[in-house]
Amino acid sequence: MTHFGKHLVKQPQNNCHNCHNMNQIKNLAFDLGGVVLALSYENAIARFEEIGLKDARKHLDAFCQHGIFGDLEIGRISTEEFRVELGKIIGHEVTADECYYAWHGYVENVPQRNLDALLDLRAKGYKVCLLSNTNPYMMQWARTPDFDGGNHPIDYYFDHLYLSYECRLMKPSPAIFEMMLQGQQATPDETLFIDDSPHNCETAQSLGIHTLCPHNNEDWVPMLKL
Repeated sequence: MTHFGKHLVKQPQNNCHNCHNMNQIKNLAFDLGGVVLALSYENAIARFEEIGLKDARKHLDAFCQHGIFGDLEIGRISTEEFRVELGKIIGHEVTADECYYAWHGYVENVPQRNLDALLDLRAKGYKVCLLSNTNPYMMQWARTPDFDGGNHPIDYYFDHLYLSYECRLMKPSPAIFEMMLQGQQATPDETLFIDDSPHNCETAQSLGIHTLCPHNNEDWVPMLKL
């Protein structure tokens, strides 16, 4: 199911029609995993199991984390506190490098088409921001030139990053969308939110924000019809 506009619209995969006038859109907010970068939930499960978390599937989620994983992503605990608590769950101490290795399993690749599209949108005058449930381990990588293969960090592609652990809020909380709108100095009606989570898109729609909900790792560039 692909969602576009202010209402849920059933459409075939890779076939999305404009349900609003893009001329009124001035602000675009993108999710990270599954939208900007290709997400691999199964690889993340495998890596956490590799470092000793045998029931990793019970602890991890593709969209919104819970337990100590959620505490890390909402900024309630530090990376060091997460490392210690994860060690308690596993039954032996884990290193910071092992935590980084496991979290980084979520990253399958960063499609160049997505990066090119972000830069093109900014060049056309759109406000372009990131609105992501994420954590310091992911940003430890993303905020270096390794993000795009050695040239630029993720900040290069956006006007601003709204990160759950820095905002102390997580999608689908309405408050993080309101924080984004205020920070972008944009109204809901002139904002398009792109996320692969239907729940996140439903919250955005309830606030009057236009949404595009591609499938995980689907090419959303043609859907914008720009």
